[in-house]
Order: sequence, then structure tokens, then C-alpha cells
Amino acid sequence: MTHTVRRTSRTLQVASAGAAALIALSACSSSSGSTASDSGSSATVSGPNGLSGTVTVFAAASLKESFTTLGKEFEEKHPGTEVNFSFGGSDSLAASITGGAPADVFAAASSKTMAIVTAAGNVSSPPATFVRNQLEIATLPGNPDKISSLKDLTKSGLKVVLCDKEVPCGAAAQKALKAGKLTLKPVSYEQDVKGALTKVELKEADAAVVYKTDVHAAGDKVEGVEFPESANAINAYPIALLRDAPNAAAAKAFMALVQSVEGQQVLTEAGFLRP
Repeated sequence: MTHTVRRTSRTLQVASAGAAALIALSACSSSSGSTASDSGSSATVSGPNGLSGTVTVFAAASLKESFTTLGKEFEEKHPGTEVNFSFGGSDSLAASITGGAPADVFAAASSKTMAIVTAAGNVSSPPATFVRNQLEIATLPGNPDKISSLKDLTKSGLKVVLCDKEVPCGAAAQKALKAGKLTLKPVSYEQDVKGALTKVELKEADAAVVYKTDVHAAGDKVEGVEFPESANAINAYPIALLRDAPNAAAAKAFMALVQSVEGQQVLTEAGFLRP
């Protein structure tokens, strides 16, 4: 009996040593960038171009719907990647970037706000315009106040909301008002275009000057009214790779998707104008 036990013990020792050797061999043959999710090869996780990791994108609030869609498409095309967005007023985002916030890509709603980041030396290459956007008036569903022009927003008793003058949509609204030789005193200035739109959606305001894309995204929650002065205040949207981007390779690939035919289709369907 004792002899049998010793044989079994030696057999187990040999088997264990063999298994350990196989594990070591397997570990040596894997990529150093692989993770526990790499059940197959690293190409399955990293994608055909070897992309992996998180891409952090700071983007204007008006890009929320279209960029979220493009982010999902990017992740599907490049398994092992994740796109994290920070949406908000372009001026606030620019301040965060120049203040040292880590990010890979900046997509602004105006050249002026991108210039803040560029002047501070926070971009690694010249920004490129990828879309343009035009203003529109958002009214309550059914347009009960019969608003048909920018001038109508100056009516007494009408509660109108604008974006802050420092925000691209607010600066554009001021240009449009100047073009129409109009003076408007809003009930509030909002920090980004989504904040202005929400005031109307919640019926806290009768109207707001926002982008066409935001009216489109709101669906039947608001009604849009076009006005000719908006042609004098069309915003160009630049995008740039940031200096010291933590994941520059994946960031460049995301920017390429935004500027591709596929990306432009998503953006134009959301109401953006081509660059």
C-alpha cells in the first residue's frame, strides 16, 4: 500500500511540473498588453490595428447624441477600447484642458474656444473643422406663442432663454441678434446649449435660441422655428488631438471615424452641416 502511495505522489509531482511548464510557456508567448479578457489572440481584443484602452473625449454639449453613437460604433470596430465622453460648454471644457485635465481629444463648438486650447500649447497638431451648426428657435410644442421670427422673441412677457455669451451657442445668438438689429433680455443665460433647451422642455421658458441639432434631438418635446439671421452666425466645429494624450493611437482612430464618410453621415443625420 505504501509503495502504491509513493508512486501516485511521484506521478502527481511530474504532472504538476508539466502543467507548470505549459503555463509558463503560454505566458511567455502572450502579448504584454493582453488582459484577462484575451480569451483568444490579442488581435481579438485589441482590434486589427492593435488599438486598446480608454479614449477620453471632451466635446461640446451639442455633440452628445451623435458622438455617443460614434463612440459605440468605435468600440464595436475596435474591441478592447472604450470611449469616455465629457460633454459641456466648450469654454468650460477648454478651461479644464488648459488647467491640466487629462484627455485625448477636444471637439469644440467654435474656433474661438479651440483657439484657447491651441494658444496654450495643448494640441499636438492643427485642429480640423469636421462639421458646422446653425441656430434655430426652440418653442413649446405646438408653438402656442406663435413665434415665427427672431424679432418675436422680444415680445413683452415672453420668457426666453439664451446660452451664456461666452459659450459658442450664446456668442452665435448675439451675432444673430446684432444682424437683426435686435435687443433681447432673456430670463436666464445657461452654461451650455442643453441647459437652454431643457428650460423649454420643462416648460420653464417659452423659447430658447439653440442649435438645429438640439431641436432635432429633442423630438416632439419642442418645436423648431428657423430664422434668416441664423445664416450670419453659423459655427464651425474643430476637432484636435491633445498634446500628451494618454492614448494617442486610439484617439487618432476616433478622430478618423468622426471625419470619415460613415461619421459624417451620423452627424448630418443629426442636423449638422458639412464642413
